[in-house]
Parts: sequence; structure tokens; C-alpha cells
Amino acid sequence: MATSIRIKKSLGQHFLIGTAVSSRIANLLTDASLVGTVIEVGPGRGSLTEMLLCKPIASLYLVEIDSDLVPYLKKKYAQLRDSIIEADFLKLSLTEQFQGARLTIIGNFPYNISSQIFFKILDNRHMVHEVVGMVQKEVAERMAAQPGSKTYGMLSLFLQAFYVIEYHFTVLPHLFLPPPKVDSAVITMHRNNVQKLPCNELLFFQIVKSGFQQRRKKLQNALRAFNVSNIGCTDLLNKRAEELSVAEFVELTNALETRGLT
Repeated sequence: MATSIRIKKSLGQHFLIGTAVSSRIANLLTDASLVGTVIEVGPGRGSLTEMLLCKPIASLYLVEIDSDLVPYLKKKYAQLRDSIIEADFLKLSLTEQFQGARLTIIGNFPYNISSQIFFKILDNRHMVHEVVGMVQKEVAERMAAQPGSKTYGMLSLFLQAFYVIEYHFTVLPHLFLPPPKVDSAVITMHRNNVQKLPCNELLFFQIVKSGFQQRRKKLQNALRAFNVSNIGCTDLLNKRAEELSVAEFVELTNALETRGLT
């Protein structure tokens, strides 16, 4: 049946071939994740699912948007029949579905929505403690990038504010069906101890977005709408957004709020 399932380009489907890569991905799960709830996003034909079932996971769920794959998965993994959710992960309410559980998200994420998946995880950071994911190599590099690098951007900064991110290994195109046009990579994210940033978070997100929307400009120009001329922080304002760390954006946010110039 698996070979008769049509691959849907519109869903960003690229299925892993064999078990070697899937095994390496599954082995990145920590012991802490095994006692919680693990959600595999986009299981496809079950290459990674097979490896996850070898782990002593307390509670495993699969979220699959492809209505053609869901019956196949339910037949192949009868023990997971009641834990296979046919849904768009981006529209799924994690709070309603899993009611405050400690979540780990894992998967060969659909490449056309990988960044959106990470922003959804960020919105649910109170529940999602761990992520093991395969994405385009370019996205993985952006996520793990440090201030000052060309790949450092909004995604890097927002995620690193709440997660420790690690780039593990690269996966070449020939290991997929169909082969993607780009290399892939596997990353992990582990929740840090920051429950809330030590600043006005809404203002923080606004400042970061504004700074990176004009990333070639120094912040004193990119943030002109915030009236930053008299807040001090001259050293920071003379830099571009891509040069500032999370802590420095927090400092800038607090300076704006303290001066009441927002």
C-alpha cells in the first residue's frame, strides 16, 4: 500500500528512505522526553515512527494532514490507532488537545511550513520543552546562528530567547523520496529556564521585528518610529539588528519603556 500512496508536492512531502537517519533522529530524544508526551509531526509512511516505537515513550501521538496516509498509518500501527490525529499541525490547538502536558515535538518537518512550525512551538513554549526536527539545512543554520553572522535573524533570536538550539548533522538529498533540491539538517531545541523575558515582551517582539525588517540599517534608523533618539544605548543603536544578542535587545526594550517614549 505504501508504494501506491501518491506523494503530494503541495504538502512538502519528502519521505526518508531506510532507517539509518530515522534511528539517529530518534536517538536524540532525552530521557525526560520519554516520560512525557511525544508528538510526531508529518509521519508520512512511518520511517521515523518505526524507530520511535522502539523507544519506551509513555505517550506517542502522530499528527498527519494527508488524508490518504492516515488510513495507512492506522493499519500499519494498530497500537497507535487512537493516537493518530488527522489534522494540520499549524491549526491544531495543543492546549486543548493535550491539556498542559509536557510536550516533545519530533519529525521530518514539511519543508514548506518549517518556519511556521517553529513559530507555533514558540507560541506554545509553556508546553513544548523539547524539539527534535529535520528541516532544510538553511533553516537549521538560521536557527542555530549567533549574533554577527549572515544567517542570524528573527527566527534565530526569538527561538534562542527561550530554547537552547543545537545543529547535529546534515542529511543529503539522495536519502529521500523524492530527493529535495537542498540539503537537510537535524536540530534539537531544549527549553531554557526563561519563563518570561525581563522586559515588556510585546515591545521586545515589536522592536526585533522592526529591526530585522530593515536589517541593513543601523538600529537608530530602523527603529526611528519608536523615537529612540534620546534613550541612551548609543552603542546598541549604532549596530544593526543582526549584531545584537537577546540580552542586548532586552536592554534596548527596557531603555525604551523606562523613558516612556513608546
